Amino acid sequence: MKKYTDSGKKDTRSGFGAGLTELGKTNEDVVALCADLTGSLKMDEFKANHPERFFQVGIAEANMMGIAAGMTIGGKIPFTGTFANFSTGRVYDQIRQSIAYSHKNVKICASHAGLTLGEDGATHQILEDIGLMKMLPGMTVINTCDYNQTKAATIAIAKHKGPVYLRFGRPKVANFTAEDQSFEIGKAVHLQEGNDVTIVATGHLVWEALQAAETLNEQGISAEVINIHTIKPLDDEAILSSVNKTKCIVTAEEHNFFGGLGESVSRVLAENAPTPQEFIATQDTFGESGTPEQLMNKYGLNAEAIVKAAKKVMARK
Repeated sequence: MKKYTDSGKKDTRSGFGAGLTELGKTNEDVVALCADLTGSLKMDEFKANHPERFFQVGIAEANMMGIAAGMTIGGKIPFTGTFANFSTGRVYDQIRQSIAYSHKNVKICASHAGLTLGEDGATHQILEDIGLMKMLPGMTVINTCDYNQTKAATIAIAKHKGPVYLRFGRPKVANFTAEDQSFEIGKAVHLQEGNDVTIVATGHLVWEALQAAETLNEQGISAEVINIHTIKPLDDEAILSSVNKTKCIVTAEEHNFFGGLGESVSRVLAENAPTPQEFIATQDTFGESGTPEQLMNKYGLNAEAIVKAAKKVMARK
């Protein structure tokens, strides 16, 4: 069994900041817009290095999306930055009408997603954003798992033509993927080979899936772990190839049960290979205030819950 090591906990939002800084040096068409959260989005260095390409819009997220859409007409590649709640729910109409409908080349970069926003509570812990964004025609949806992958994804989406939603988080989490990785949109990453159960995870739940696989392995259960960093377009082939071996699957995400990765996987299975599936996700509920660890444990978004789900789904084969 392959072992993954945490090289030192880092927040994924800093991975975005590092990727944006790199793009600033290599791509003069990249511009950045922020809604009064420059420090929180780690956009400070881009702003310092390229003040002429940085636009502080203020607390006016809807206006920011409209400005970003307009900038693409002149060939610019705008990266918008604010919290995930304000990047989606607050501005859904503007994204739909001004960006998605005309397939504008805007990169919507969203930090502080999910329960791990922590103490700020339910009003800011959006758990519906993946569902909102994946339903928009032509929208690419990416949810990265650690600092290194977030940096690589930020750089990669600048080359992609069309709107992108890039989701990442606030807390420091395990940083375990390769520093020099090549990020391919729509291509899942096989982290662990296994024969008894498939575990597909996204975002912060990828590390938890690896910890669950270790526990299962100690109990004689061989778990295959796949990192689904791109939820749309989904890597159907990777999922189907895996369940063809294991005959059962667990999906794990820091998102509502409805509308997230799990439902996307269910569609693939229903159309191609009906397979027993268990879901690790929030169960149609809002969050609450607490530390990230407290909330992830309370809502069952951890390695222990994945282990239980794996055993449950195996019994359904």
